[in-house]
Amino acid sequence: MTVRTFDFGGDKVLAGADEREENPQLGWRSIRMLLDLEDVLPTQLRAILRANTPGNLRVMIPMLTSLEELDATRAVLDRVAGELGMTAPPLGIMIETPAAVELADRLAAQVDFFSIGTNDLVQYTLAVDRGNERVASAYDPFHPAVVMQIRRTVEAALAAGIPCSVCGELAGNPVATPLLLGLGIRELSMTPFLVTAVRQVVRAFSLGDVESLARDAERCSRGSEVRRRIAQAFADRGLLEEPEFGPALRRLIEPRVDRLRAAR
Repeated sequence: MTVRTFDFGGDKVLAGADEREENPQLGWRSIRMLLDLEDVLPTQLRAILRANTPGNLRVMIPMLTSLEELDATRAVLDRVAGELGMTAPPLGIMIETPAAVELADRLAAQVDFFSIGTNDLVQYTLAVDRGNERVASAYDPFHPAVVMQIRRTVEAALAAGIPCSVCGELAGNPVATPLLLGLGIRELSMTPFLVTAVRQVVRAFSLGDVESLARDAERCSRGSEVRRRIAQAFADRGLLEEPEFGPALRRLIEPRVDRLRAAR
């Protein structure tokens, strides 16, 4: 089981906090907040360690952007573990910012696993507030820059010999499944009701198929091109015509492509 340290701030309000920031997504949130609130992080880590049996739990840090934040968090974890006479559990991080992607090879050498948080990674890579309806059309998880960020993160994890998973909306989107597999992802975190659809997609593609699709996607210059490549791959396998599964896939693929075509 992976337990994430508290991800307060941004769109997740800390109970009792009166802080109102002009730009909360770039402000006092996640690990920044926890390292400032001296009693919160040790308390949570102490609870995790007490609930743990060896090999059962691991700890994950969200929104990390620097090795200094990693060092400070590990120091707290080691101190709490020492106080309890326990061994610190595996420590991993969420890759959610371009800064973390740029440092991925160095971070991978210091942690036990990666998890790519696609919701925030898309937001920060494209400079798009995912909660702002005015710019919702610019929030595109299939943007080539996002695809490149995922590839770079996976390559850093593979080089260091640590696992790399994906969470967030993209992980449970069956349209994205073959692309993520082709980029090297082997673990997806999603809500249970999405598992059946994702499994059906996985069964429809071979490893060679998804790797070829990912290479094609990385050569694309527009998110609409990436979607069209994926749509063609689904069509070639008859998935878009399946009576129960096809309509949902078409809704996930086509509206975005149609809007972009209309805009041009």
